[in-house]
Parts: sequence; C-alpha cells; structure tokens
Amino acid sequence: MTSAPMIHCGSISRSYEDLHQRAARIATGLSALGVRPGDRVALVLRNDVAYVEITMGVGLLGAVPVPVNWHWRHDELAYLITDSGSRVVFAHDDLVPEVESVLLSGATLIRVLVTAELVAAYGLHSARGGGGSHPELEGWLAAHAPWSSPRVGAPMALIYTSGTTGRPKGILREPVTSPEQNHALVQMVFEALGLTPQMRTLVPGPLYHTAPNVHTMLCAAVGMDVTIMPRFDAEGTLRLIEERRINHILAVPTMLVRLLRLPEQVRRRYDTSSLQTLVHAAAPCPPEVKRQTINWLGPVVREFYGGSETGAVTYCDSAEWLAHPGTVGRPIADATLRIYDDAGHPLPPGQTGVVYATPPTCWPRFTYLGNEAKRSSIERDGYLTVGDIGHLDAEGFLYLSGRVSDMVISGGVNIYPAEIENCLLGMPGVRDVAVFGIPDQEYGEALAAHVDADPTAELRQEDIQAYVRARLASYKTPKLVVFDNDLPREDSGKLFKRHLQQRYNAAANS
Repeated sequence: MTSAPMIHCGSISRSYEDLHQRAARIATGLSALGVRPGDRVALVLRNDVAYVEITMGVGLLGAVPVPVNWHWRHDELAYLITDSGSRVVFAHDDLVPEVESVLLSGATLIRVLVTAELVAAYGLHSARGGGGSHPELEGWLAAHAPWSSPRVGAPMALIYTSGTTGRPKGILREPVTSPEQNHALVQMVFEALGLTPQMRTLVPGPLYHTAPNVHTMLCAAVGMDVTIMPRFDAEGTLRLIEERRINHILAVPTMLVRLLRLPEQVRRRYDTSSLQTLVHAAAPCPPEVKRQTINWLGPVVREFYGGSETGAVTYCDSAEWLAHPGTVGRPIADATLRIYDDAGHPLPPGQTGVVYATPPTCWPRFTYLGNEAKRSSIERDGYLTVGDIGHLDAEGFLYLSGRVSDMVISGGVNIYPAEIENCLLGMPGVRDVAVFGIPDQEYGEALAAHVDADPTAELRQEDIQAYVRARLASYKTPKLVVFDNDLPREDSGKLFKRHLQQRYNAAANS
C-alpha cells in the first residue's frame, strides 16, 4: 500500500488536505457563533471522520473539545454539558433528541449525519433526528470560508472520567504552547504506544475515551494513515488488518478476548503479518489472555499503564512481560513511581500500597474542572495517584493488585457503582442494594448487584436489569443480580462490599 496517508472510517476516506480544509471551515463557523479561546465545544458523536475534523476545527480557535460518551442518557448529558459550559454541541442525528432537551440556554446544536456504516454497525434508523431545527454539518460547513488566523495554543480535550464522588470529573489541561513541548509530548505518546509516524494504525475503541482520543488526534497531527472503526468487531478487525496492511492497533483486553474466541479457522483466514504493535491498556488483562495473544500474533503485544490525569507512566513489551508475568511495565521517559502505605510513608520494593506517579514533564498539568481541591487530594510529595494498589519489584517493574475505591473497570470503561445503587434505590420493592465488580474473563470485571428486596414485590433479575437499562447507559446494567436480605452493613451505614466480593474472587482463583 503506497497511497498517501488518509483518515478512514467505513467507506469514507479523507485526505489530509481535505481534512484540514474542512477543519478550517468549522473553525470559522464556530468563531461566527461566538466561540473564543478557552470555550468548550461538546462532541456527542460515535466514531466518525467528522469527529477528527471537528476536534481539529475546535483546536484551531484555541477552544476546548469535550468528548461525550454517547451512551449517556438525559441526566448524565445534562450534568456534563452544564458542568463543562459547552457553547456548541455536535451530535449525530439519532442522538439529537436526547441532547436537545438538555442544552444550556443559548447553546447551539449542530447535527452530524449518520453514515451508512453507523446505521449498519448499530442498527440505527436513517431518519433525521431533530428535523431542520438545527443546522446540519455539511451545509453549515460549506457556508463558511476557511479559517486563516493563527492557531491559538494547542488545547487537549476536556475528558470526563469517573471518580469517587459518583459524578464524572472534567480533566482540564493547560494548553501546549511551545513547539518543544508538543514535540516531546508526541514522542512520549509514540514511545508508550509503540508507534512510528510511518505506521498505519487502527482505532477500534471509542473516541470519547482518553487513550483512543489522544492516540487518534496525535496520529492525525503528524499525518499518519489512521483507520477508525465505527464499532469494534473481532473478525472485522482481522479483515482490516489484512486489507489495509495495518501495522498498529490500540486495544483493551476485552477486544483480545473476543479476538481469541474466534474459531481457529477464522483467525487463520486473515494475513496479520503486517502487524508490528498491538498495544493494550485501560483495564486488567488476564495473564492467560495475554499469553495466548502473544502465542498467536507473536512478540508484538505491548502494554502501558496510566490514567487520564497522568497520561502513560509505564510500558512493557512482550519480552519484558514474559520475563515478568503480570507486570504493567517500568516508567516511561522521565516518569517516576512511588508506593505509599496508608499512613503516607514510601514503601520499598515488594511491599504493596497505593501507586503514585509523576507524569513525564511534557504531559500538561491538569486540574479537575471547578475543583482544585480535588486535584490536591490525589497528590502527595508531587506524586499523583489514580487510586490503584500495587507494588514494585527490585527491577522497578510495577504490578497492580486492586483499587483503592470500588471503581469497576469493565471492558476498559470506568463505572461508579454508587450511581447504579442510587438508581435502584428508587425502584419500588428495593430496600437496599450493593453494586460492585466481580472477575469476568471477557470484560476484566463485570457488575454484580446484591439486592435486598421486599418479598411481596416478587422481583426478578430481569426486572432489576430493565429498570437500570431504562435510566442509565446500558453498560451500567448489572450482569449478575443476587437477592440478598443480609447485606453486610455496620452501624454507621458503611457497606462492606469486600465481604461480598471475596466469594467471587475466591471462585475465580480456585
């Protein structure tokens, strides 16, 4: 494959010349709407080429793109759009009605047509959401000349991540203003991801998540050939590797599980010899899954560890992992790690405690939007924690063993159980509930709900699941529901979820 690098998604392929022209027109249109440097623009979009060009257009103004999880429903969207103060919202047609009802006064909603690939991938209807009451991207874009003023700074996206308060937290970063910092940032991310500018990369994950978002936008910034999947599909991934001679993929462990579940004859049907790097992150990877992936694809598997707050702070390749099974790697660039006990004392190698890290110096400083105190609460001696428990070995390799909070990471998605508990406590017949993560071979963790129900309510598992699914994003629906009239609470009201989790952990390890 010798054609010039492009951005691809489904049947749409956009040259960088066209991409930059469209982004420049978007910038002019946003400026005409009153968007200024530092203002926020929300993207309620599935994976699409439009996602990239809109993000670029927002950046030309020095404004801040706000990726939004398009699964979210009314209350979730209302919180994020209000909290971020977004002046403009771009949304795919079918998502317009949900967004329309939560817009801030004076905010502008711009429709993005749903592609044929998205209709096929998600079983969508092609009907136009919101009718003609909101401008449609293509016509709106064509009405504006390309932006010709200098770019203002280089803002990173304001990405919301779950936390211990039960509400997502907006991570707002200082803009990258110097060419030297930008160069160092690109080099650091490329090192963590095992990338080179000549590679052809595949993005199967949702662009509203930090890692796929940063990965895609930095690859686009240096003009790489990028293929974005509208939605992850295991066999479709192998087909794209063969057809586009893909060199690089960023995945989560759930994707590896689904690839390995394909029948042997299906996996052998496709030529994956072009693949040079498959990097995974965002969730625990079962050791056997990783070992099987290396055995199948060869020593191309790579892993990094970090968080939205810190960026990548460690990485390891296949050889390092095979020599240190279970590790998530050693520090990248000039990042440093430290393990603290509960009293705040640094721990030596081999002892388990809370994992803290200093990000590489090129990674922009952040604060939680509107909550500098929360930012300070995760810092100790200049080191930051995202709430993980682990230890370092004598060679400096990091191993993770759990999380400080009961945050659940299922298929690379952060889920806060309190939100689901609060939802279920509003269900007639539910007296008490505990939601927590349990081991899951495919997703890393799955949601379990122990429900103390009124016997007269005659509730079933399906009733509990349907109630949650109707009110929250579908991935927040418990996979397992157990009716339990003896939830372990102390007098203060604290629920001992670990007592409930122990039986599932013991069963998974037996």
